[in-house]
Amino acid sequence: MNETATQMTEAADDAPACPPHGGPGGAEPDMAAALLRLSTAVQAIYTRVSEKYELTAVQARLLCILLDGPRCMADLAGRLGVEKAALTGLMNRAERRGLARRGPVPGDRRAVQVTLTATGREAALAFHDEVTAELARLTAHLAPADREAFRATIAGILHRCGIPHARAHQATDR
Repeated sequence: MNETATQMTEAADDAPACPPHGGPGGAEPDMAAALLRLSTAVQAIYTRVSEKYELTAVQARLLCILLDGPRCMADLAGRLGVEKAALTGLMNRAERRGLARRGPVPGDRRAVQVTLTATGREAALAFHDEVTAELARLTAHLAPADREAFRATIAGILHRCGIPHARAHQATDR
């Protein structure tokens, strides 16, 4: 196991444990604990890579969402799970750093859309590529068939949670 994977595993070991009894519908505590630990490991990687690019995790998500094209502020607030006021602050910081810009929506004078700048696109692509590579290391030890089964299982869980299938750049947006 490489040093990063070891650090992520140690961080995941500190994740909150599930209660010792089954949850609603007889949920398995061991499975819940494993999912929490995996989530902690994934978030630790995401945070570490975003910090390497001097981004917060939310800024990194914003840039990855914008890789697919301009978005209106209301859509971004919903995708990021933040209030419009928080998004305004996030955008103020992104604009100051030259990562994104706000502009009018053609045909709708009241709406504002956000687009990446060239600098923002470069940062988003670099972040996306690195975080994707780091996350791929988590399953690199699996046989191809097991990796595909794991991917399909995750896709099924996300579908049942109402999280739509992500395009390539959105993989790091979810």
